[in-house]
Amino acid sequence: MPVPLDALIHERFEARVAEAPEAIAIACEGIAVTYGELDARANRLAHALREHGVTAETLVGVLLEPSVEVVVAVLGILKAGGAYVPVDATHPAARVRAVFEDSAVDVVVSTASLAGLVPAGVHTLIRMDEDAAQLAKRPSSPVGAQIAPSNAAYVIYTSGSTGTPKGVVVTHHNVVRLFDATRPHFSFDGGDVWTLFHSIAFDFSVWELWGALLHGGTLVIVARDVARSPDRFHAVLVSERVTVLSQTPAAFRELMQHDATLAAEAGLSLRYVVFGGEALDVGSLRAWIDRHGDESPQLVNMYGITETTVHVTYRRIRRSDLDSGARCMIGGPIADLRLYVLDEQRTPVPPGTVGEIYVGGAGVARCYLNRPELTAGRFLPDPFSNTPNARMYRSGDMACWLSAGDLEYRGRIDEQVK
Repeated sequence: MPVPLDALIHERFEARVAEAPEAIAIACEGIAVTYGELDARANRLAHALREHGVTAETLVGVLLEPSVEVVVAVLGILKAGGAYVPVDATHPAARVRAVFEDSAVDVVVSTASLAGLVPAGVHTLIRMDEDAAQLAKRPSSPVGAQIAPSNAAYVIYTSGSTGTPKGVVVTHHNVVRLFDATRPHFSFDGGDVWTLFHSIAFDFSVWELWGALLHGGTLVIVARDVARSPDRFHAVLVSERVTVLSQTPAAFRELMQHDATLAAEAGLSLRYVVFGGEALDVGSLRAWIDRHGDESPQLVNMYGITETTVHVTYRRIRRSDLDSGARCMIGGPIADLRLYVLDEQRTPVPPGTVGEIYVGGAGVARCYLNRPELTAGRFLPDPFSNTPNARMYRSGDMACWLSAGDLEYRGRIDEQVK
């Protein structure tokens, strides 16, 4: 099934369905769902969403526990033409309320048990459990929504660690090109098994979810209680033969500590461990590398920003880095991004000098939802690009070039960028 290079997310997924409909797309606590079954369920939901007015640029809330249903929901929303707005039920009530109010979603996909968190003003609430019988009556064929790669795919809210949480509008093109741009660094394929370890309200989930489904791999849904238990999670990695693992350094430290208590033959099948979400102290990996080496699995640090579609840089971590004296090496930009380290006058700084990270290229998201002034202050014209109307994102993160193509992260700037 030929797929355009600049395809929609669900078109890439549908190509994998056509290639191997009986392959396992999702594994979740003993339940296995094939690509064909997942596609049919998502199509049925898409038909229901279309009946409720979902079309291009329609924002649809997703309030679900980690489950097969959460994958059906986001796929169904994309197939209907809409964009998903993930809401984490474990977040404080004030944040949940703020996301619903700011995004003004009129349609929400949830369950009966979580429906009480949905504001009364929401017009349509689809309960994936109670409405299952009605959804099953919808057609399993695609709805054929007419949307473009430039249309919104999701709106994920930032953590709020540097101020009020902001909804970042990310397009289909932003996501699809992420996997094209990182292909030179990885050899993902249909034999890979990924974990959906993170909440879909955290953008690391975009890498996990679509990394599996756009390559024909298997996505293992990790329950919240398992994700909080290093020993139980390690057991899942072994039993499911997981090959691609995405972790924050904090979560991986706990996993390393448990792994160190096991026999040398721990039964892991990992090919890649990808770090992101927070600064990685390379020295903290010494015990892991002493035990497992640096080839199998490969350890990769990827600096990223929600506003630039998950990952910006690639840096392979090797044993030699342990004694280099550098702490958080983030490497250089992935293929279709430009990375600048600039001073207060937005002039490039020389190697060894700390400056602020700016990111340009195809990963730069559309905007902040409903925040035109903030968008104008952070999504800026890119004076270093020859591409008409090119933009760059001002990150608020500090770094310095230690050598050509190797950047060291130095933390956030002292004063918040407003």
